[in-house]
Amino acid sequence: MLYFEEDLNWQVTAEAKKLMQKAYEKLRQEKESKSVGYYTLGKDSLPLVQEVKEYQKNSEYLQNIECVVVVGIGGSSLGTKALHSIFKEKCPNCKDMLFLENPDEIDLSKKFARIKKEKTVFVIVSKSGNTVETISIFKKIIEVFNLDYKKDDKEKLIIVTDNDSNLHKFANYYNIKSYTIPSNVGGRFSVLSAVGVVPLTLAGFEISSVLQGASEMIDSFFAGEKENILKKAAFYVLHKKVYPMNVLFSYANCLEDFTKWYVQLWGESLGKLDTKGEHVGLTPIGHIGSVDQHSFLQLIIEGCRDKTVTFIKLENFEKRLKIPNIKLKFLEKTDFINGYTFNELIDGECEATKESIIQQNIPVDMITISKIDGENIGKLIAYYELLTSACGNMMDINPYNQPGVELGKRILVTKFSKGRKS
Repeated sequence: MLYFEEDLNWQVTAEAKKLMQKAYEKLRQEKESKSVGYYTLGKDSLPLVQEVKEYQKNSEYLQNIECVVVVGIGGSSLGTKALHSIFKEKCPNCKDMLFLENPDEIDLSKKFARIKKEKTVFVIVSKSGNTVETISIFKKIIEVFNLDYKKDDKEKLIIVTDNDSNLHKFANYYNIKSYTIPSNVGGRFSVLSAVGVVPLTLAGFEISSVLQGASEMIDSFFAGEKENILKKAAFYVLHKKVYPMNVLFSYANCLEDFTKWYVQLWGESLGKLDTKGEHVGLTPIGHIGSVDQHSFLQLIIEGCRDKTVTFIKLENFEKRLKIPNIKLKFLEKTDFINGYTFNELIDGECEATKESIIQQNIPVDMITISKIDGENIGKLIAYYELLTSACGNMMDINPYNQPGVELGKRILVTKFSKGRKS
C-alpha cells in the first residue's frame, strides 16, 4: 500500500478546482486518443514479459548469462536502474546488471574490466536510435570485446529502440534481436515499456507485479479515486512563483536511483516555454534521508522559502537490525535510541524532520510505502508520471517533448562536424 499525507494548508480553492478539472479532462483525452501511451503500459507490457522469457528459454546462451549490461542514458536507463536498485537485494539469484551511461573514460574502463564477454548480454537502448553517447559506447564495446555482431555474437546483443529508427534498421539488417518502444511513449516515461521490461526480465526480475501496480494506480486515477494527485499538482502550479522548487527526500538507500529518475522526469518535462512564450518550470531536488539532512536541511529551515518538500518513507524494511544497548563513556547523549531498530531510527528521523519543516510553515507532503514490493513500486512510478502530466497540462506546456535538450544536441553535432583541430 501507498499512503498519502498532505499539509493541511493545501486548500482546494475555486481556481484550483478549475485547474484540476481541466487537467483531468486533458489527461483522459490523451489516454483515450492514445496520443500519450504510458497510461496503458501496465497492461500492454504484460505479454512482453512472457515474450522475453520465451526468447530466453529458447536460447542456451541467454539461459547461462551472468550479467546484463544496459547501454543507454537518461530515460533509456534511469528507470531500469531505479528498479534494479530497489529490487536487487530481494532477488539474490538474479543476474548482475551493469549500466553504461556516461562517456566517462574512467568509469567505462572500470566496468569493461568487470565484463566477461561469454557470460554477458548487451542491451543497447536508444529511443531515437541516434543517441551519441549510447552509440559511441556501443562502438567501443564492439572494439574492446571483439564483438562479431554480424555473425557469431548476435545472441550477445539485444536492441531496444523506436520502430524504424536507424538503430532498428541496423538490428534488422544484421538480424539482431530487437524490441520496439511504442511511438507514443516518451523516453522518460518509458520504464514500463521494453526499455525496462527487457533487461530486467533477462536478469531474472519479476516485473509483472510492477506493471500490475502501475495499471492499478492509473485505473484508479481515471476512475476519479486519486484526487490527491490533481490537488497536489494544482498547489504546485498555483504557487510556482513562490515555491519553484520541490525537494524529494527519500528515506531509504534503495530509492536513491528512483530519486534520480524523478529528477529527470520532473525537470525535463516541466521546464518549458508555455503557450504565452514565458519560461516556466518546477525545479526538482533529490535527496536521501537521513544522510542529506546533514547537508541540506539547514537550507530548507532557514534559507529562502522557495521550496516544497516531499518525503517518501518506507514503513517496513523487513529487517530487525537493532541498535545494541551499549553505553559508551562520554557518548551517553545517544543512549536514548538504544534497543530500537534502525528501521525505527530512520522513520523517527523522517517524522521529526517533517515536523520541524511544518513548524516553519513550509509546504510538506509524505508518501509512505508499506513495504518494498512490485505492486507498491509500480504504483509509485505511475503516481509520479501522472503528477508530472497533470502539472504540465495545468502549466499550459507540453510535458512530453524536450526542445531545450535537442538544441544542445544540434550544437554538439556542429562542433564535432567541423573536424579535429590540427
